[in-house]
Amino acid sequence: MKQLQLFVLRLIANKRGQDLIEYALMAGFVAVAAGAIMPGVSDSISTIFSKVGSVMTAAAAS
Repeated sequence: MKQLQLFVLRLIANKRGQDLIEYALMAGFVAVAAGAIMPGVSDSISTIFSKVGSVMTAAAAS
């Protein structure tokens, strides 16, 4: 039980991936704003997010 608690504490303290998540969220917000301001760009943004989603799904499966 003590090892599980120690593992959870280490997991919570680990912040290595935090910056990457923040940059990804910011890029998503910028993409949504660009799609809202320029409707002609929304198809391109949708295509990009679809490709990213398929790559992430493939990476998670391997």
